[in-house]
Amino acid sequence: MDFSLIGSFLYRVFAFDENSPLLFTQFYFWAFFAIVYAIFSRIASRQHLRNAYLFFVSLFFYYKTSGLFVLILIFVTCSDFLIAQRVHRAPTELKKRIWLITSVTIDLFLLCYFKYAYFITDMVNDIFGTELQVYDMFAAVGNTLTGSTMFRVDQIVLPVGISFFTFQVISYSMDVYKGKIKPVTNILDFGFYVTFFPQLVAGPIVRASEFIPQLYKKYFLSRRQFGIAVFWILNGLIKKIVLSDYIAVNFIDRVFDNPLLFTGFENFTALFGYSLQVYADFSGYTDIAIGLAMLMGFYLPTNFNSPYKAQNASNFWKRWHISLSKWLQTYLYIPLGGNRNASFGTYFWIILISIIALILTGSLWATFVILGIAAVVIYSASRFPERKKKIIANLNRFITMLLGGIWHGASWNFMIWGGLNGVGMLIYLYWKDMPWERRIMLLTATLGLLLTCVLATHEPVFNMLFVWLSVVAVGSIVRFVYHKIGGTRPFAHVASTWAIAQTFVFITFTRLFFRSGSNLDPATANETAWNTAKNMVNQIGSVWNLEVIPNIIAEYKSVFLLIVLGMVIHWLPDRLKRRYRLTFASLPIPVIIGACVLTVFVIYQFITADLQAFIYFQF
Repeated sequence: MDFSLIGSFLYRVFAFDENSPLLFTQFYFWAFFAIVYAIFSRIASRQHLRNAYLFFVSLFFYYKTSGLFVLILIFVTCSDFLIAQRVHRAPTELKKRIWLITSVTIDLFLLCYFKYAYFITDMVNDIFGTELQVYDMFAAVGNTLTGSTMFRVDQIVLPVGISFFTFQVISYSMDVYKGKIKPVTNILDFGFYVTFFPQLVAGPIVRASEFIPQLYKKYFLSRRQFGIAVFWILNGLIKKIVLSDYIAVNFIDRVFDNPLLFTGFENFTALFGYSLQVYADFSGYTDIAIGLAMLMGFYLPTNFNSPYKAQNASNFWKRWHISLSKWLQTYLYIPLGGNRNASFGTYFWIILISIIALILTGSLWATFVILGIAAVVIYSASRFPERKKKIIANLNRFITMLLGGIWHGASWNFMIWGGLNGVGMLIYLYWKDMPWERRIMLLTATLGLLLTCVLATHEPVFNMLFVWLSVVAVGSIVRFVYHKIGGTRPFAHVASTWAIAQTFVFITFTRLFFRSGSNLDPATANETAWNTAKNMVNQIGSVWNLEVIPNIIAEYKSVFLLIVLGMVIHWLPDRLKRRYRLTFASLPIPVIIGACVLTVFVIYQFITADLQAFIYFQF
């Protein structure tokens, strides 16, 4: 027996390799899960042993994904477990609040340190004229303990999934403080809640009040639930590998890497293709996570509900990344004052966001604009008491969306993306209550202003906005005339389709800033992301050579076909989707196995040479 080969094999199995993390799209993960599930099936009925086993399995999974960052995860688990006990036992409301603030401060410090260190360093340097550099204190401690220089201290690497598990433990501490749940008494049970590997690194964000009661339920998996779980896993793999990875590698990434090498039409279609890519990627991960959890008797919350069927920007965020939207609503929007009143937090975040805008842009004008808008809004609320609640609620919504953008990264592009989504929500809320005559007047005035800008500057961005708003205006005029002649229900579905199309276009163009700011070195993210977004806008807004479009479509026919097919499936009626999901779940086991084999074979044909990490791993 060659012990050296065995040792080498065991080393590969148990050692962390940053070039080969455990991803749902890798064979190694499914071998890992098969072993985990085989053991799990023997102990599933023994509640405490099951939870402890899955806790340690999840830690190993995270270690194989992120290496020694597993120590951060363990620290957060222990910290929130112990402090939540203090929150629950505190004799007075003041002491409860002090312990809660302690817990949240620790969690947010770790999140901000790893995620916003470059931004905070740049901010300090700009304000005080210093030349500070980022310094990884955790790497320095590691070097001290090991007596070596094996860890780099001159750069800070973002731990995979830190935003997700940080928000998860904050929800636990908040729910204990509010009395929604009692603190978990067994640290192994709590550790399982925090680290459950299917959703650990990219969500959905599982709130304590929804998941912790499941820790103490008996394992149960019906025949139909097994079929549904398998369906979700296969569905997620198809979304990720067949749709997301294939169109990204073969078209979208090429365009975004160098927009100026491609025509306006290619930039335009790449942008719309990215909307499908990011949805297929993120919802594909969620589908797999839901399926894996269901096989083990646990149920994760729905994270996507056909978001591109949304008829307005507000409804979109009730369908997209639902767990984050609900988290922000519960733990940010409502504490800000919600639709009741402005709070200290409202003013605090207005000032902080203004400072962030100053740092990111280097221009006082951005700060003055934000403060000016906030001042006008607050003055309007005091001037018109009958509208105060609505005005303040919209201000708090906008702040929440801006912070949601910054949650994705301290980049000007992410801030613009969050701000645009906030603006889209507010425009809809005011637009739907606006009389038709005022709508037409406002559209006409805006079109006139944009036409003036087009003629005066010839800037591509104004060309693009003018074309889009012209289409919106035509649709609005048609609806206005139809409304005036007494039209009602017969064509309601046309109005819905029009609203969905306009919302999809709006959300897609906000993604320009989201995609441009992704997968970048934090030290250079702002400048690179801004240049990418600007170049794409210039290409899309410039005159197109229509003669080359047929050639482009022919060259990328497989990509365009997949994009169209993906969107058609997305827009299928929910009833039909539910029907074929249940039909699959009811098939005989041999047929389900055959479907799995066939699906794996098809997926294999689309696998790229270099498997793509899930997009939301970076957040």
